[in-house]
Amino acid sequence: MVAVTGGTGFVGQAVLDGLAAKGIKAKALARKVPEDRPEVQWVQGSLSDNAALADLVSGTDAVIHIAGLTNTPDPANFTAANVDGTAAVIAAAKAAKVKRFVFVSSLSARKPDLSRYGASKLAAEELVMGSGLNWTMVRPPAVYGPRDNDMLELFKAARWGVIPMPPSGATSMIHVDDLAELLIALIPSSPKTRRRMFEPDDGREGGWSHQEMAKAIGTAMGRNPFVAQLPKPVLDMAARTDRLMRGDAAKLTADRVGYMCHPNWVARSDKAVPADIWQPSIETHKGLKSTAEWYQANNWL
Repeated sequence: MVAVTGGTGFVGQAVLDGLAAKGIKAKALARKVPEDRPEVQWVQGSLSDNAALADLVSGTDAVIHIAGLTNTPDPANFTAANVDGTAAVIAAAKAAKVKRFVFVSSLSARKPDLSRYGASKLAAEELVMGSGLNWTMVRPPAVYGPRDNDMLELFKAARWGVIPMPPSGATSMIHVDDLAELLIALIPSSPKTRRRMFEPDDGREGGWSHQEMAKAIGTAMGRNPFVAQLPKPVLDMAARTDRLMRGDAAKLTADRVGYMCHPNWVARSDKAVPADIWQPSIETHKGLKSTAEWYQANNWL
């Protein structure tokens, strides 16, 4: 039995799909319990609800802690969700004597000075490392795939023939199903994974330049888009405009601009997952194409 936080989110849903496919029972936390996943034992609550967390981890063998805040108009919210929330999950896991703890962090934790989000994920990592639990941490790069709202913006832009991107730089990518397979593969503990941190990717050495990434998304949409690589002052202005137009629903925030403009979000080879534990299986061009098809089939575009 595996406890999952963030089970209604983008990555969490892929993890629940993977667990079900493998016949592994799951309990998951949700503010609003979905009606379309009867195979999951749902616990209604949030990361600030200690009683719900105690219920979530009770009788489980492992926790996969995915839930967290990735974007907010008020950066102060990152501490409450990502730091305090992780502390609460750790406390519940320790009280229930859970054997295994898999934590989903972010590559942004490598550079906490660039964003409040990255700083909050690093603080959460430090809590996990000091917890005394049998933990493994994963810092995913850019995650894409069905149900993703963030990368969706780039697919929509590709449809119109122009994709705005940050200044020159490179990033690694990973399909959400490959990430889910990794998190599930890490449930059994071994000397190779115990108290280790991994930076997985799609297997492309050196990652994707921003230009290559945009062109690949364009190809997936059947377009050859113009890629407009925007300097930081322009992105700062765009963030202010997005806030004026979409309010709290704005996708581009000043905090996001901070880490988007960093030139190197490539997964490090010294933090690669051992090949006998996990390897990516979804080639990114094919993954982007199937993601575009999912968006179109579900009227997200």
